[in-house]
Amino acid sequence: MEWQQLLCSDRIRMYKGNGNSGDLRTEFEKDYHRIIGSASFRRLQDKTQVFPLDKSDFVRTRLTHSLEVSSFAKSLGQNISKKILLDIKDPAFKESYQADVCDILQCAGLLHDIGNPPFGHFGETVIREWFLKNLGRLTYGEKTLEELLLPQMKGDLCHFEGNTQALRLVTKLHYLVDEHGMNLTKGLLGTIIKYPVSSLGINKKSGDIKDKKMGYYYAERDIFADLQETLGTNGKRHPLTYVLEAADDIAYKTADIEDSFKKGRITYGQLVQELKAGETGKEEDEYCRLVAALEDRYQKALDRGIAQPETYAVQNWVVRIQGKMIACATYGFTKNYEEIMSGTYKKDLFSGTYIEHMADMLGDIAYRYTFVSKPILKLEIAAETIMNFLLDKFVDAAIYYDTDRKLNDVQEKMIALISDNYKAIYKIYSKDKDERERLYLRLLLVTDFICGMTDSYAKLLYQELNGLIE
Repeated sequence: MEWQQLLCSDRIRMYKGNGNSGDLRTEFEKDYHRIIGSASFRRLQDKTQVFPLDKSDFVRTRLTHSLEVSSFAKSLGQNISKKILLDIKDPAFKESYQADVCDILQCAGLLHDIGNPPFGHFGETVIREWFLKNLGRLTYGEKTLEELLLPQMKGDLCHFEGNTQALRLVTKLHYLVDEHGMNLTKGLLGTIIKYPVSSLGINKKSGDIKDKKMGYYYAERDIFADLQETLGTNGKRHPLTYVLEAADDIAYKTADIEDSFKKGRITYGQLVQELKAGETGKEEDEYCRLVAALEDRYQKALDRGIAQPETYAVQNWVVRIQGKMIACATYGFTKNYEEIMSGTYKKDLFSGTYIEHMADMLGDIAYRYTFVSKPILKLEIAAETIMNFLLDKFVDAAIYYDTDRKLNDVQEKMIALISDNYKAIYKIYSKDKDERERLYLRLLLVTDFICGMTDSYAKLLYQELNGLIE
């Protein structure tokens, strides 16, 4: 892969005009303003990061998480670009590319969760399980949906993925000017595709990180093919995707601990105890030094007479861990540079670094103390009830929408509730398609609409449709 191709600033729909508008921004800088000015991005402020339907103004939402990922991604871009220029000295990486790398990664951080449904990753699980349960039950004509749909179409629904939805959202659904969505640069679009395989190419046992999930729907197969050819990735991960993923890991693995502490899910003492349980037994080990640093910060807070020494210690320690993770991700990219650029690197950037064990421990602690805690489980059960109801109602209406069969009154009303923009996009992309693909696109119309909902709107709509509130 070549940087000149990878940093392509072309768009799927190129501009028309003489180019003398007076706008001196680069194409990647224009991407940034398109994203932050979009309603899709603003909706992230009311989407779950960890705590569904939480009322606290401290814990992270998808919006604040995305801003943090964007910041870490840009920092990593600066570090890695300097290393390529000064240490690796790749002649194909021009000095001017540093700004492009940083701008792309900053934008990619903002976008990486923009396709997620309400209620966090649990919302994705509910959608997947709903289609697994119902495709063999629902019928169109005399056949079930499972019999009618192509294998990849079924795979798209049964392996539903927020990252995949992000590509669909920014290339089609976000109606900025026309059916090309935000019409972002190809270099940015390539970066946000974490898994460059279809739902038929998922292979969690391959040992290659790019095969863990799908990266594009059947509906976006032409866009994906265009990006692969233009960028020269040809089924491989874009090198900057590794950086984006590392930034996401830095943000959520440290933030989940901080939010869990703030919500009272884990105490300072429990955190220290858990971290010490993961020590290797070597006092000179970097992991042990990082655990000791947490206790040092607590002692420093006591010495200074700080009112809440535990809070001081955890928050300051989290910042230190973030710095260490940035350093290790930078090292991981430069150490494995040749494999990354050839598309043969199969792991994440923390693999084999001294921070890997700490990152794993933080993820495990957050899972055990927060993600399977009773309050979260109760909220997820409520979220499942909401999501299942919406899928039941909207899919029932969508199956025969835009066909010769007349909908009943309730189905007509359900279709009327779906965004006119989404229905317009369906009409554009379903034109001249065969009956099977049109059915598939109508099912995506439902997931598009539900994924565009905030947590609060999904809850409110459920309550209204069930007569729980006026």
